[in-house]
Amino acid sequence: MSVWQGRIDAAEGERALRWHQCVRAHAPAAQPGVALLGFACDEGVRRNQGRIGAAAGPRVLRQALANLAWHGRRAVYDAGDVSCPGEDLEAAQAELAARVAGLLDEGHLPLLLGGGHETAWGSFQGLVRGRPQARIGVLNLDAHFDLRHAERPSSGTPFAQIADWQHARGQAFRYLCLGIAEPANSAALFDRAEALGAGWCLDEDIDAARLPALLERVEAFCAGVDAVQLSIDLDVLPAAVMPAVSAPAARGVALEHLEAILDRVKASGRLALAEVVEFNPRFDIDNQGARSAARLLWRLAR
Repeated sequence: MSVWQGRIDAAEGERALRWHQCVRAHAPAAQPGVALLGFACDEGVRRNQGRIGAAAGPRVLRQALANLAWHGRRAVYDAGDVSCPGEDLEAAQAELAARVAGLLDEGHLPLLLGGGHETAWGSFQGLVRGRPQARIGVLNLDAHFDLRHAERPSSGTPFAQIADWQHARGQAFRYLCLGIAEPANSAALFDRAEALGAGWCLDEDIDAARLPALLERVEAFCAGVDAVQLSIDLDVLPAAVMPAVSAPAARGVALEHLEAILDRVKASGRLALAEVVEFNPRFDIDNQGARSAARLLWRLAR
């Protein structure tokens, strides 16, 4: 909890609070609220031949959140981090799944701080345990499909793992990916997405004129499931806004459009957990990436 420090505006009264004054350490039997859980891991990024450093993301994201104004109406807890000290990604994901399931059992909304996008496989497994009867839909805001097939799981495989898991159990793979950068995904990945029945929208097709139709599509997707796993890969943002990722986007999706999508998912009442991943402080510029990521986290939790 030592990371939760910041400005105190005592002269402004009791409503002039900031996050660092309101976040509490998670404890069993706490009143249901939002639970922050870090995944301090970038072994999946390393396996995917990316730029490592995302393991430091959770701490820096907390620091960026700490001084933001508090407008919350429900409790927010810090549930600590799950780490991956060596190369045993699978053990770290298993621990993450257990922690997520526990938070769901307690009635919390888990809000995960990555870590690489390998976070998504662990959080999905936790969601399956916490909501065993639910029809789960994965809404991924990302420049990449992350549907790769590889000898070992990585940050590029989580949604292929989810598809395989669901198909092995006779379940539908409900997956919608918004923000796909066509130059950053091979033709083989588009073929795989089509074969799996995934939905997607290119980054170049997300603008102010077409946003209302896209939001209707998001609403329909949420209405067709019982629980939504919202996965936000920060490389969906333009590189000028989010330089602090393994693969910065040449184009990306505007921050205000992402915020509109987040709001529509929250309004659906189906949001079961959310994760913000791939933040790599090593490549941040004047903390601008941390600020953008913190704004998304703030919006999800408020």
